[in-house]
Amino acid sequence: MDIKLHTLRPSSPAPAHWHAEEDDQLVCLDVYDETHDVKTFTFGSSDGKRFAFEAGQYFLFDVELDEGVERRCYSISSSPHRTATFTVTVKRVPGGRISGWLHDTLVPGTVLKAKGPLGHFVAPNTSWAKLLLLSAGSGITPVMAMLRDLADRAEPVDVVFLHAARTPLDFVFRHELEGIARRLKGMRLHLLPENICGERSWPGLTGRISTDYIRLAVPDLAERTVMCCGPAPFMHAAREITAALGVAPDRYLEESFDARVIEEPGPAPPEEAAIRIYQVEFAKQAKTIAVSQEQTVLSCAKKSAVRIPSSCANGVCGTCKSKLVSGAVDMAHNGGIRQREIDAGFFLPCCSRPLSDLVIDR
Repeated sequence: MDIKLHTLRPSSPAPAHWHAEEDDQLVCLDVYDETHDVKTFTFGSSDGKRFAFEAGQYFLFDVELDEGVERRCYSISSSPHRTATFTVTVKRVPGGRISGWLHDTLVPGTVLKAKGPLGHFVAPNTSWAKLLLLSAGSGITPVMAMLRDLADRAEPVDVVFLHAARTPLDFVFRHELEGIARRLKGMRLHLLPENICGERSWPGLTGRISTDYIRLAVPDLAERTVMCCGPAPFMHAAREITAALGVAPDRYLEESFDARVIEEPGPAPPEEAAIRIYQVEFAKQAKTIAVSQEQTVLSCAKKSAVRIPSSCANGVCGTCKSKLVSGAVDMAHNGGIRQREIDAGFFLPCCSRPLSDLVIDR
């Protein structure tokens, strides 16, 4: 009997991992058109490091424009099991400086600075078995990462994926969603266009989410954990509908997707309705400035030489955290402040717009 001897080759060293506090250089590896106004960008570490993140998290990108560096948060859309690269999927916002730059300028080989992964919009491990992933528009990106995570796990699931868009042509990841639904046992897919412009043969229902629609599409909704992301009006409707149908508050999680914060277009045309102006007083510095309802407190403070420490300017790091003595703000943060701090009267000037005159302990 012949005995064959096999020489064991020494194994390659394990690749280094991206460190959120130390690494910040990403290189664009690929650009892919998802729809007529949505692109997916694939990124890798400039020195070949691997990424460890949870489905639902995001990266904060620095983009250098002629007028200076702008920062924007974009959710990861790829599966966390594919660690060599990750993707973000970006919709071009009309008048949006950053989304326009990404769509028009970012090409393979471009190097960007970014911080991440960040964010707490992740599904509790105990709830993976029974989920409703609910999204609208480009808010699909973090929940798509969750679905890709589930598909890569190849474990039994009980998940309903419900995605709404303006038309069938606006469904991001449509063909991939249909493919996953065919092979992932225990998944149900619902695509809801507001109208059928561009696809007159659409076989399903049209319109917006409603109590009746959700009741029919997800009859066991009260037993599920809901992960929701989309424009603010959509999420407001989703909160009210799911609560009315029995979803407990601690089983409803959402990711803020307010375009006013993620992508700030240029100045509004003069013919639009008048914008309210509020007086913002900084008590310790004895300064009072004017801030409109469309501006953040921090942006106006910087222009007026008011001293507020800051870093990310996007509600992530918490550096600008301040005590609000009086008044109210509309704050859309990205994880840089805890609820107990908000309850104690603190807020983040970088992502807060005034709703009244303010007095700040600064």
